[in-house]
Amino acid sequence: MAISKDLLRECIVSQREMITSAEIVERPYHFEDEMNYVLVGVRHVGKSYLLYQRIRQLFAQGHTWDDVLFLNFDDERLAEITTLDLNLILEVHGIYSKQKPILFLDEIQRVEHWEQFARRLADSKYTVYITGSNAKMLSAEVATTLGGRFLIQEVYPFSFGEFVSAKGIILDKDWRYSTSARSEVQRAYLEYFTYGGLPEILSIVSPAVKRSYLSSLYQKIYLGDICARHRISDAKVLNILIKKIAESVKQPISYRRLNHVIVSTGSNLSLPTTISYMDYAEESWLILPIKNQLAQLSDKESTKKYYLIDNGILNLFLYNGETTLLENIVCIELCRRYGKDNVSYYNASHEIDFVVEEARLAIQVTYSMQEDETRERELIPLAKFQSQHPDWTCLLITNDNRDSYTSDNQKFQTIPAYQWLLD
Repeated sequence: MAISKDLLRECIVSQREMITSAEIVERPYHFEDEMNYVLVGVRHVGKSYLLYQRIRQLFAQGHTWDDVLFLNFDDERLAEITTLDLNLILEVHGIYSKQKPILFLDEIQRVEHWEQFARRLADSKYTVYITGSNAKMLSAEVATTLGGRFLIQEVYPFSFGEFVSAKGIILDKDWRYSTSARSEVQRAYLEYFTYGGLPEILSIVSPAVKRSYLSSLYQKIYLGDICARHRISDAKVLNILIKKIAESVKQPISYRRLNHVIVSTGSNLSLPTTISYMDYAEESWLILPIKNQLAQLSDKESTKKYYLIDNGILNLFLYNGETTLLENIVCIELCRRYGKDNVSYYNASHEIDFVVEEARLAIQVTYSMQEDETRERELIPLAKFQSQHPDWTCLLITNDNRDSYTSDNQKFQTIPAYQWLLD
């Protein structure tokens, strides 16, 4: 049975009230007027609130609800909506306004064949913003269907700067020289480091409840976004695979090695299926794969370093995992700043944790530089890399140490992660 116009109008009006009353943390995402966007990212990363933010920006420019239409398809009242009902959205708007609306379609991927509707809107010169909880919207089929009419906007968890701002911490340009300001930043950093930057984590006070929230979210991602969508019957195997990825953060690991781990638990999972499971985890935005800049194509695709999209989720799998969490938080920030396809690692005669070629940036990450063995392990590769790439910026990021070290007649300054994240 088709959705009625009265029900659609009821949903549209009630969702307007929610947008008007919502408390929004302003995020540094920029949208061009008259461009169409698809916002993608992991569950609960704040895509809907970015739509709210954009709507309020349009209102500040003089727009009203007469030319703005928002609909969240996650509303249980729309559970039965089909492709045939989508055009009713425009008809309902036309009842109370003659203006051509700017459309905000939240979680529209719940409607099968939504892509054709989105393309028709773009072809008809509507301005459209769309969100989705997984990178299914970036698949080759969808990209072909949308025909280049939409820009992809990747949405990440809060950066540390956004996290600090959301906590109401105001920093001036000289905050690094203030003992009280540094202490306040470091307290926020410890929370961000441990529980990540998903927006809803800020409203939870109890550490136990934070962990429970993150565990529930992980269950939704791997059981809902991955197992249910791809009809994976043995969820236990996928969970083992993700746990192994979490344990292996910082280390290159091949598809074959991952498959061997699964097989050693008694499963007969094939190598091609293992590869498919990894693709599904990436599509759900649970993991961030990083390739070796120098590897041959086959090795680039088969042997990667993997990181998780949020420190809070990663921390569910770790015990005394401070070093792993530090490198993970740096990876997330680099992917946010430069795009995940532009971040890689460097493994030749020496290994560099992260390189960003377009920024001519190389980074080594280590929790502490107190031990002689650690300093040698981190500094020698960085000094070799710097001598081969004299025009690059080479950084040493630590947890909280600021000091200078010399290797091969080259001087390197360490920078605390909390400070680098705010730069």
